[in-house]
Amino acid sequence: MRVCGRFLDTRPLRGSRPFRDLWIGSSASQLGGQIATVAVLAQVWDLTGSPVGTGAIGLATGVPMVLFGLLGGTLADTVDRRAVVRATTAGQLLAAVGLCVQAAVGNRSVLVLLALVALGAACGALGAPARRTFPVRLLPADQVAASLALTNVSFQAAMLAGPALAGLVIARWDFSAAYAAQAVAVAVSALAVTRLPSMKPEGTDGGAGGRRRAERGGWRIVLRRPTLWGSMATDLSATLLAMPIALFPLVNEIRFDGDPQTLGLFLSAVAVGGITAGLLSGTVTRLRRSGLVQLTAAGVWGLALAGFGLAVAGAADTVSVVSRSALVQLETPDAYRGRVSSVEHVIGVAGPELGNFRGGLLASVTSAPFALVIGGLSATAAVAVVAATNSSLRAYRTSRGAVESSPPRADDAAPAPATGQA
Repeated sequence: MRVCGRFLDTRPLRGSRPFRDLWIGSSASQLGGQIATVAVLAQVWDLTGSPVGTGAIGLATGVPMVLFGLLGGTLADTVDRRAVVRATTAGQLLAAVGLCVQAAVGNRSVLVLLALVALGAACGALGAPARRTFPVRLLPADQVAASLALTNVSFQAAMLAGPALAGLVIARWDFSAAYAAQAVAVAVSALAVTRLPSMKPEGTDGGAGGRRRAERGGWRIVLRRPTLWGSMATDLSATLLAMPIALFPLVNEIRFDGDPQTLGLFLSAVAVGGITAGLLSGTVTRLRRSGLVQLTAAGVWGLALAGFGLAVAGAADTVSVVSRSALVQLETPDAYRGRVSSVEHVIGVAGPELGNFRGGLLASVTSAPFALVIGGLSATAAVAVVAATNSSLRAYRTSRGAVESSPPRADDAAPAPATGQA
């Protein structure tokens, strides 16, 4: 594809073999994850027949993400980030194999299923902050946003193909075949990580005292920079209040008699818009007003879901994720990227899962259409409040230079030892 103002910028793939390896492994893992998402939704619905049950998937995923995502941020800024990702990817592989085995033996306990889902989520959350720091270390600063767009395109492609493929696999074989596909995909991801260079964090001493000081500093840099907390508050508002996935099995049961093939197509519909926006993301990745772009996209996301416009919502989500991720990585000094990335991960991934739990509970006492409309409108209103109260985010312009060219401000850093290391 051409590199121009409108189309996908492929310079990171063409110019960096390590990033290309990372992208291939991540793409495989994302495809397997989407297949597993549909399999878990369908199996939990088969076991419980309740939107509360499918909503509980969000709880089983979200709680480990909150707990282990923050711990993963501390690890990412004290030890080799590649080693962290290697170990946690191995844990995800173990969880995927466990899901395959429980389905193959005919497990009827939803608690066993959710425990394995929680294990995979915990391992993923522990390694996610370190994984998020890879592009900014592997690429020039002016290609970071493009790399995030490429990653998002692969996610949207997985979301387009994965659910539909999962529906076919489950209908043709069973849940164990879908989980086996996930296990193979995670194994490919693990192999790709082994080819990456060592990436030790810069500017930390690695001791216990250093970890405590850096952790406090990591929270400080988020809270003291309005662009960071505003960007994360925008994402939390959009996902916690409007995430629709837990409602899909209920809608599918009412409209399509619970056919697993149509269940997968709901997720694919979101991906149609997402992958279209991703393929045209060159415009977004070259815009410097990333804060304003994110606010606008998050507002559109809420309105689209209120009208069940899944493709429009998917496009808005892609734009919001790319602009937020670039802002966070470029605004954060390397010594703090692990912890700041852990906060971003908790909000960006656990937020949607907890939002699914909220949606399932609301639908169980009202209806799926009511939950969708109220959630979408509430999300848009919350994003509008962030936009009105955070002028720094509205006016933020992404720097053209690497963030390392500007060291942390004195009031952003945690108390330092005599050596001056944070």
